[in-house]
Amino acid sequence: MQAKKRYLALLSAAASLVLLFCLGGVQVPATSSSRGGGGGGGPGRRRHPAAERPWPRFSDPLPSFAPPESHSDAAAEEEAEERGAHSSPRLKRDVNSSVYRARRCRMESCFDFSACERNGFKVYVYPQQKGDKISESYANILSAIEGSRFYTSDPGQACLLVLGLDTLDRDQLSPQYVHNLKGKVQGQPLWNGGRNHLIFNLYSGTWPDYTEDLGFDIGLAMLAKASVGAENFRPGFDVSIPLFSKEHPRAGGERGSLRSNTIPPFRKYVLVFKGKRYLTGIGSDTRNALYHVHNAEDVVLLTTCKHGKDWQKHKDARCDRDNAEYDKYDYREMLHNSTFCLVPRGRRLGSFRFLEALQAACVPVMLSNGWELPFSEVINWNTAAVIGDERLLLQIPSTVRSIHQDKILALRQQTQFLWEAYFSSVEKIVLTTLEIIQDRVFQHTSRSSLMWNSHPGGLFAMPQYSVYLGDFPFYYAQLGVKPYPKFTAVIHAVTPLVSQSQPILKLLTAVAKSHHCAQIIILWNCDKPLPAKHRWPATSVPVIVIEGENKVSSHCCETGGFFLESPVPRSVDFAFTVWQSFPERIVGYPARSHFWDSNKERWGYTSKWTNDYSMVLTGAAIYHRYYHYLYTNYLPASLKNMVDQLANCEDILMNFLVSAVTKLPPIKVTQKKQYKETMMGQSSRASRWADPDHFAQRQTCMNKFASWFGTMPLVHSQMRLDPVLFKDQVSILRKKYRDIERL
Repeated sequence: MQAKKRYLALLSAAASLVLLFCLGGVQVPATSSSRGGGGGGGPGRRRHPAAERPWPRFSDPLPSFAPPESHSDAAAEEEAEERGAHSSPRLKRDVNSSVYRARRCRMESCFDFSACERNGFKVYVYPQQKGDKISESYANILSAIEGSRFYTSDPGQACLLVLGLDTLDRDQLSPQYVHNLKGKVQGQPLWNGGRNHLIFNLYSGTWPDYTEDLGFDIGLAMLAKASVGAENFRPGFDVSIPLFSKEHPRAGGERGSLRSNTIPPFRKYVLVFKGKRYLTGIGSDTRNALYHVHNAEDVVLLTTCKHGKDWQKHKDARCDRDNAEYDKYDYREMLHNSTFCLVPRGRRLGSFRFLEALQAACVPVMLSNGWELPFSEVINWNTAAVIGDERLLLQIPSTVRSIHQDKILALRQQTQFLWEAYFSSVEKIVLTTLEIIQDRVFQHTSRSSLMWNSHPGGLFAMPQYSVYLGDFPFYYAQLGVKPYPKFTAVIHAVTPLVSQSQPILKLLTAVAKSHHCAQIIILWNCDKPLPAKHRWPATSVPVIVIEGENKVSSHCCETGGFFLESPVPRSVDFAFTVWQSFPERIVGYPARSHFWDSNKERWGYTSKWTNDYSMVLTGAAIYHRYYHYLYTNYLPASLKNMVDQLANCEDILMNFLVSAVTKLPPIKVTQKKQYKETMMGQSSRASRWADPDHFAQRQTCMNKFASWFGTMPLVHSQMRLDPVLFKDQVSILRKKYRDIERL
């Protein structure tokens, strides 16, 4: 009887379990083959993004420094620890579910393209309201937008809108935290649920959980966010940006540290890291395990518990030993003397170590699972970093040691390109973000992967000019394309024609004789009308005269190069031949130089005849027509207006622009040593060459231009190219450029 009762009880319990299972009361953990179905949440539940994304893997080995973890809320973290400010499980669920209410937003569903189609890609910045305080970093972001070609002061013209409210630091423990932001954002008259808005954010959430909650509903707005997790990142809508410190330069920025391509490219250390070790809360596991692979020889991974005012309360048995080892090494010396730099997660996914490693030409070894790397939409990080897996920490040393030295050199070179192209300043980070969004809006003219991942980068390769890479001078070598074999000569006429013996007519005749010349454009900027047609010499190439203009339209020429002239040496063919070998540079005759005046603490301009130069005057030079397009469409109106008002410095500005693109100096070819004296004897405006005001203006221009670029882009050179045999005492018949002897 007792056995029968036990049997009935067991049968009843089994039936109850079956019933509960059928009604969904018991959830069975999903196996690896069934995770895509979303577990036991029912057939209608959306698949979790993390289940669709594989764990990061190591990359194929064949294919200003901020103080370590110097975020200002370190002390506040310790205070929160004292208070035991842990969130309840229910609060965590509520926060995680409300981080992105428009989780499925994409450009086609949450963005209004109509304003962009009407007015182009224009960005409006909300004006500052009285009483609103913004951090220096956010002020730099807004300044970068307002100084760009995208900026508009008319919200009706805007394709994209950026809040004037500081949204960078949304950590409630931070002194930079803006309270009541939710009400302030919702009260903006143009908010419209966040549609067509872009929100910049560096820090979100707070201790101990550091969720990605910003403390207000972003609605349909896009996020340009640091340390963003792949689980919450909306591909093709949000933009992942790097975490940068408040000391990060506003514009320009320092160049990368790779000065020579040493072979083999190995440094003193193979792998290094120096930073905090977290004893409590998230961010602990990975850094706590680094001591397992530290060998104090070529793998130096240092952590310290000594941060925050109450660190001793939580110290473990290893803290004293770790702290002592930590103090033995200088962080900057390690950074610049290591082949690879570990970039593990901290409290958040991102870290200051990322940008520091890029600048130092130390190949980043990423150890932050789930981090959507900065600008991952356009940058191929496998060519500049090693993507590691936190679960495979012990394999990191052997993995980096197995990478061939040729691959290491390629990785280091790419770190330098990416640093200088997109990360060296706040301005570049902001402009890269805007260019990515512009490519989404106008997909038919979006940049290719080659444009983004090769020199000079997406900021200087404007697809509005052309979608064919062969139209850009800096891609000729990669594509195996040769420059166009003809040039357009542009002659700027500033004095009227009086006789047939005037230099302008001699110049016109000489240039037209070149078999490389396709056409001649004369910019007639004289105060007297054009002379009669019979006064002009007959030429074998078309001559186009444009009256009343001192600028050249970037659309006027179909040939591959420009030849801008004042009086010029007779043999232009040699200069054009040189340019065909260096089509991305300015090639010309009269050269000038810049220098740093330590007494006045400003840049100086000199026209002294020396072997050293950094500029070639565009009054007698050849350069690719694309630079005219960049000059017109990339540079801000303020600089171009300054040049027009002064009627001076356009040649200096063009040299700044081309050197900023190429990171190379111009090229000087043979010229008359009496060039300046000849100019003064042939022009009614010759006094400009000796006019102190003219020279002072050029000094002012140098410093104004350097301020806008954020750095001095000009590069010094001592190279001069001359025709072979042109000075030798040999038969004139053996010389290809015979007129050179007259110089």
